[in-house]
Amino acid sequence: MISVSDAISLIRRNVEPIGSESILLSQGVGRVLAEDIIADMDLPPFDRSQMDGFAVRAADVAKAPVDLEIVGESAAGRGWHHELKPNEAVRIMTGAPVPIGADAVQKVELTSEHSFGSDAAQTTDGSISILEPIAPGRNIVRQGAEIKKGELIFSTGERINERMIASLAAFGYAGVLAAKRPRVAVFTTGSEVVEINEMPGRDQIRNSNSAMLQALVETVAGQVHLLPTAPDDLDGIKEVIKAAAASADLVVITGGVSVGKYDLTKRALIELGAEVFFERVRLKPGKPAVFARLDKTLMFGLPGNPVSAAVTFYMFVRKALLLMQSASMTDLPRATAIAADILKAAPQRDTYLPVKLEFGSDGRVMATAVKWIGSSDFIGYGKSDALAFVPGGETIGAGGQTEVLLL
Repeated sequence: MISVSDAISLIRRNVEPIGSESILLSQGVGRVLAEDIIADMDLPPFDRSQMDGFAVRAADVAKAPVDLEIVGESAAGRGWHHELKPNEAVRIMTGAPVPIGADAVQKVELTSEHSFGSDAAQTTDGSISILEPIAPGRNIVRQGAEIKKGELIFSTGERINERMIASLAAFGYAGVLAAKRPRVAVFTTGSEVVEINEMPGRDQIRNSNSAMLQALVETVAGQVHLLPTAPDDLDGIKEVIKAAAASADLVVITGGVSVGKYDLTKRALIELGAEVFFERVRLKPGKPAVFARLDKTLMFGLPGNPVSAAVTFYMFVRKALLLMQSASMTDLPRATAIAADILKAAPQRDTYLPVKLEFGSDGRVMATAVKWIGSSDFIGYGKSDALAFVPGGETIGAGGQTEVLLL
């Protein structure tokens, strides 16, 4: 039995990137960038007004109130491209280019035009009363203030999220180079397992693990191929493994990885000639977890209990899938929370307990253990949003600090 850290080291040493491909920006969310994203222009590309109002020279309004001559209008997409002279003003809209010579924008509320939608507000000649002075640079975003041409926006290895899409689009990335999506075959073993659209008979259960693992794999951009459940038959399991390995980069098998009479997954892998890197980990839940390679295909054998399968996915399979995509961040996000209850680890095994995170009355993040009765309790697990880490053999009392992995 090896430590969690040693298991992760073995995964890092034996996972290789699977390459990249060009994709449309609309397909980008969740994918891992395989190129640096560089600004192809300054942003903003010109001095930009933050307000509806009047572009002025600050020196001209230092002794406001003063009257200035309106000599033009600058609107978004239709700027006034002349030089502003002393004692002149240009009507300007939010987002519009600031004329050469202007060094401030006084908002319309501080002029004699209190109704910017009035007939008078539409004129581009006559005069305007500026009611208050304004400092140079006020209400202007300078060219390149957000980013300059040639600067790095996002780096290779970052996962694209929905908040990044506007930036990619703004700099012309209609398509991006992204890591290929790993092909992942998933199947469950067990003669007691029936498909989810079937009514279980006596001594039977529905196949909840395959559905759960499909959802988990897809959160990290994996392409899932669900295979039928394999009954507890050694030759049958070997055939399914061979078929899965032929067309997948990674195979995830649940069930049959412990030491019982009908736990045949590890035996099937060994008889097929797979190289087994680890088979038991000092982890709760999830001690009987297998990591192997058959020819060029990586294999994970996860416990059949749903929570154990989920935890070992988060700890090991998720990391492998992101390493295949050369992701720069492969761990779940971590944070510190205050334990609302006693959190106790198993002897000699690092323990990850499902918890619900809430804000206490003092603003601190509280980790409340969900009510569950063990690694088969997927209902309790389904109400959690984090895993609280407790080192092997230790207990964290109520009010103590615990590290949590955000799901």
